[in-house]
Amino acid sequence: MRLPHGLSLAIGTLSVFPVRVERVDREVAGQAMTLAPLVGLALGLVAGLPLFLPGPPLLGAALAVGLLAVLSRGLHLDGLADLADGLGSGKPAAQALDIMKKSDIGPFGVMTLVLTLVVQVVAAAGAGYAALVTACVAGRLALTWACRAGVPAARPDGLGAMVAGTVRRPAPLLATLAALLAAAAAGLTPAAEKSPHDLSGGISSDLSGGISNGLSNGLSNGLSGGLLLPLGLLAGLAAALLLLGHARRRLGGITGDVLGALVEAATATTLAVCAILG
Repeated sequence: MRLPHGLSLAIGTLSVFPVRVERVDREVAGQAMTLAPLVGLALGLVAGLPLFLPGPPLLGAALAVGLLAVLSRGLHLDGLADLADGLGSGKPAAQALDIMKKSDIGPFGVMTLVLTLVVQVVAAAGAGYAALVTACVAGRLALTWACRAGVPAARPDGLGAMVAGTVRRPAPLLATLAALLAAAAAGLTPAAEKSPHDLSGGISSDLSGGISNGLSNGLSNGLSGGLLLPLGLLAGLAAALLLLGHARRRLGGITGDVLGALVEAATATTLAVCAILG
């Protein structure tokens, strides 16, 4: 089946899933960045599967985060490290951009990368599958906002120049509303707040407590989860927008590295909020 050009570009750019990209221009780039949260949904659904493996929750979470990195070619993590080196250098915009273009990783990049991965793994172990999927959507939703009209590119070339300002103004709000509704719906399932390792215990507890207790617990978990996942998504998006604003002030706009950093910042924040409040 032939996919729309925008969806093909979104999948081809943001994942390892094999697709045929036949057209690349700014119009298609805008469509791709608008559809980026859908790619995040697909990535999260697949990457979160190791959370269901038997064994220590941290092991499943580490495998899930590692699989997510593989499915996205590690591009976002690379962008996070490069942006950390550029901003951490304290240099003017032109010099910071030159630092970000280098292939090596400096101390700021290493520290930021390690801390972000630790947060993602530990939080995913506590927050569970639904939270990881929500975090993946939040990370790609940050791309939609970062590429909206009015946000310039920091360089005249590269991925940032291709996608900067290509997303029409209503699209980020509509995409956010759709993501929030989906997150709320996912959170209303009784098992959404539980990690996969807790599901068997929760089920047996409901059975032993009787039908009425089981329904009561299910409704309580659903209502709480219906708020938790959207709140986590909003927190992740807010963190990404704060980072975007700082990058714009320091660099003058976005680059491919900035976009990658936004994905990882939103993902980590969403997971952390879901783990803390859940």
